[in-house]
Amino acid sequence: MADVVRVMEALAEQGVTVLFKADAERMRDGAGPWTFVASGAPFHDALLVRTDAASVEACLDICLPQLRKRGLVLPE
Repeated sequence: MADVVRVMEALAEQGVTVLFKADAERMRDGAGPWTFVASGAPFHDALLVRTDAASVEACLDICLPQLRKRGLVLPE
């Protein structure tokens, strides 16, 4: 699994705003409580990558390939 802090720092250094959230209400309801959002304003205007998932790992598995595909450099 990628180190979440290293991923967030790498994205921030490239001008991307990153949010990782755990939602207590969704967790109680048995829904995917984790949300990952990466947006690019002001440096990457068209960038928006978002997912809700059951785990941190699932969020990263979904979002990191999308971010790499858009040319962002991320740690393994």
